[in-house]
Amino acid sequence: MLSMPNPGIATILLLFVLQWLPALNASRNVHKGAALHGTLASRNVTLESIEIFRTHEWFHGKPTIYFQCRGENKTFLPDVKEKNNLYTFRGEESWQPLTALPGRKCKRCGFYEEDKLTSDDTFDEWEFCPDQFSPAPEGRYKHHKNKEFNATFLCPECNDSDSGSDPESPSSPNSNKRGKTKLGIVIFCLSFVAIIAMAVFLYKLWQKKKREEQAARFLKLFEDDDDLEVELGLRDEL
Repeated sequence: MLSMPNPGIATILLLFVLQWLPALNASRNVHKGAALHGTLASRNVTLESIEIFRTHEWFHGKPTIYFQCRGENKTFLPDVKEKNNLYTFRGEESWQPLTALPGRKCKRCGFYEEDKLTSDDTFDEWEFCPDQFSPAPEGRYKHHKNKEFNATFLCPECNDSDSGSDPESPSSPNSNKRGKTKLGIVIFCLSFVAIIAMAVFLYKLWQKKKREEQAARFLKLFEDDDDLEVELGLRDEL
């Protein structure tokens, strides 16, 4: 008769699987973070051109212009100093990109002029949204403020229908894939536990049957001894 697996070995295998699952989940989180980082990087917004029509300096000094979204750091434009002059950029300057627009969420952003004596002056402040950009691959958005400035921004991926879905959206392909992966892991764990439980049950059943066989052989041995004593006359037959 084939011997069944030892329950101790089954327990060790189960513990191994339980320890392996967090590692798998951590690996998936790393890949998820890398994918999200790649999405953010591809939706960087750069400044293509800007022309200011006026400055807010009282003594006609050189203005200090910067771009800022609420809650983010200031991005200074060191070359923009003269009004009525069109400044163009390649998007590779040290201060680029201006910001990033993940998903479909807008940001409150604007152009400002730094003032060392009073509060900073505002050229304009508005809702900066991904759908304001033209469709990929152009990805261009122009913003105009009367008597203040003209600016053109670039973000080829901001309004791309193929990559515009939120990575965390339940209907996105990545979310569906993660859901199938989790379901597969759950099914695997349940199947593994069921196999271990069945193996333990069969092992216990085999042990019980083996004990019954041993008991039967033991009783048969005593009966054979009794018959032998009767035959030898060592014991009277009832």
